[in-house]
Amino acid sequence: MKPNVLTVAGSDSGGGAGIQADLKTMLALGVHGMSVVTAVTAQNSLGVQGAWELPAEAVRAQYRSVVDDIGVQAVKTGMLASAELVEKVAELLAGTDAPAVVDPVGISKHGDSLLADSALDAVRTKLLPVATVATPNLDEVAQLTGVRVETEEQLREAAAAVLAYGPRWVLIKGGHLSGDAVDLLSDGTEEHWLRAPRYDNRHTHGTGCTLASAIAAHLAMGRSVPEAVAAAKEYVTGAIAGGFALGGGIGPVDHGWALQRGLS
Repeated sequence: MKPNVLTVAGSDSGGGAGIQADLKTMLALGVHGMSVVTAVTAQNSLGVQGAWELPAEAVRAQYRSVVDDIGVQAVKTGMLASAELVEKVAELLAGTDAPAVVDPVGISKHGDSLLADSALDAVRTKLLPVATVATPNLDEVAQLTGVRVETEEQLREAAAAVLAYGPRWVLIKGGHLSGDAVDLLSDGTEEHWLRAPRYDNRHTHGTGCTLASAIAAHLAMGRSVPEAVAAAKEYVTGAIAGGFALGGGIGPVDHGWALQRGLS
């Protein structure tokens, strides 16, 4: 049987990020993807034109419907929008016996806010403590901890600051630095530095969602956190290399790059 992976995230009407990216990633990696929609966005290659969060009861009902009947081997969270939704999802994760990958989505690729300022404390005190792996980018690290990373060496400081809130592991994504795309995975004792070439491709919409979903997919297959993160990094690097133009702005990564290569 295929492992079941659940994404708890917002919908991206343009199809490049959010639950659409999550489900494409899960399909590409051979797991069964399921979804709990937390918010609906009007979104395209130019940015986010509107966002409407769902009631916490609707999110809880979707989650219970899937988990209680089908079961999950991993859960990934993305856009949670408000303090109420963050707290509800954290409560649901705490009662689920499966690894949780928390992508603390705060700002979109285009700079649009996807998390209310009032929700930041709930992310710190409720959501991060139930995370198996947290995957903040450098903007989200600054938003959550106040630590601003400008050099590769400062990734350690960022990891320590996020780990202080309680996740078992943190993956600090250094993609906004210059040079190679360098990420640091740490549990406070063990460190894994992941490097990949940087591709000169502006079409990278959905990178964070895709990486977190790939980690969840590999965890659901029974891999350790370092193994899952390394495999996910390899997948997302190929997806970034294959990113394509869409509309008038920033296009998405190519979730099907490995499948298409296998068919050619």
